[in-house]
Amino acid sequence: MKLYFHPMSGNSRRVLLVATHLDIPLERIEVDLTTGKQRETSYLGINPNGRVPALDDDGFVLWESRAIMLYLAEKTPGQTLLPTDARGRADVNRWLFWCSAHMSQAATVLVLENFVKQRTGRGPPNPTEVARGEALFAQAAPVLDSHLAGRTWVTQERLTLADFSLASSFALAGPARLPLGDYANIRAWLGRVQELEAWQRTAPPAPSRA
Repeated sequence: MKLYFHPMSGNSRRVLLVATHLDIPLERIEVDLTTGKQRETSYLGINPNGRVPALDDDGFVLWESRAIMLYLAEKTPGQTLLPTDARGRADVNRWLFWCSAHMSQAATVLVLENFVKQRTGRGPPNPTEVARGEALFAQAAPVLDSHLAGRTWVTQERLTLADFSLASSFALAGPARLPLGDYANIRAWLGRVQELEAWQRTAPPAPSRA
């Protein structure tokens, strides 16, 4: 299987975490987002959205990071990241969809404004956009923080796709200045994820400091 990705992409990180945890070999093909490779015709033929990641499994091309996560899990006999019962799967899917609709949306704004713009020479953060990202974060983070009270993992009392999906939203928490200070449960849970071998083995190059 081929994975088109970028090492600093949180969406790519989700897929890499699952593949690494499940010991699924992937041919990694880096798409240089800083030079616009994702918008070239050759790549748009793979993912018409012009984004990473995209998976090519012997001609079956799949994009959207959480769809790829589910696909990899479903292809792996004996995996435990995705429950086999209907309610368990629904619970994991609930957090995958919530992550996409809420947590990732907030983090993406702050990653763009506080990290990507600086890294790509696109000027200083837009204060209006930073405020919008922080407001979105303030709406979503308390939901996850409250849910994690007394829990080791997000759901099913074990590591699942939900943990990898959500943790990837915080992969650039430092340089993106995500306001995690008031959310002790998120910080404790994220620390547990960061101790996992899969997290350590998929760590991108350390971003340069301003």
